[in-house]
Amino acid sequence: MAAPAAGVISVFSSPQELGASLAQLVAQRAACCLAGARARFALGLSGGSLVSMLARELPAAAAPAGPASLARWTLGFCDERLVPFEHAESTYGLYRTHLLSRLPIPDSQVITIDPQLPVEEAAEDYAKKLRQAFQGDSIPVFDLLILGVGPDGHTCSLFPDHPLLQEREKIVAPISDSPKPPPQRVTLTLPVLNAARTVIFVATGEGKAAVLKRILEAKEENPLPAALVQPHTGKLCWFLDEAAARLLTVPFEKHSTL
Repeated sequence: MAAPAAGVISVFSSPQELGASLAQLVAQRAACCLAGARARFALGLSGGSLVSMLARELPAAAAPAGPASLARWTLGFCDERLVPFEHAESTYGLYRTHLLSRLPIPDSQVITIDPQLPVEEAAEDYAKKLRQAFQGDSIPVFDLLILGVGPDGHTCSLFPDHPLLQEREKIVAPISDSPKPPPQRVTLTLPVLNAARTVIFVATGEGKAAVLKRILEAKEENPLPAALVQPHTGKLCWFLDEAAARLLTVPFEKHSTL
């Protein structure tokens, strides 16, 4: 196990093995939460390569629990591009096509932006929907957030040296100057990420190796956005493949499902 700031680092021999283990962990967390006092499971998803990974593995992992279980899932998105849901850049649109068609979470339990609104109003509208879904929480507390990390160290739509890294009041923020297209986006803020009960970062490929070494090993005066995700009372995990982990010298747990 790595130093507390890094969380638990798990390294898998391939993205396929990582994806299978990630799906099993989601299903296990769901079962645990549904058996608890609140009897619901709140999951926040990121886009990118996670869409295909979860679409490939999660339906089978979640199937044994049955439709009654999925009816008590609440699904949100860690960030979203301000494009129509039919657009190739829409995170929800991709999940709707590739995952939700085979994972029957009720539409009423899937929290999305309104892409027809201007970006500031879209952020306010999404925040309102989250507050309705998380009534009783002063800030939305997800049971599980699955985050990616970019080669520049960004996560969600929180980019290096961007003013949104200082946001402490809003739970959802608009961004109109994303350095990665499309420029207009809506993102969860650090207070929400750090309120989660469990956060899992997923990174694969050697293109992520250098930035992961910075995030997990360097003590930088101006930390990268992903390094600022430090859940206050929750658990922080990293799921990496061998290529992404190849430069790490901190301890990690090696996994193989073979």
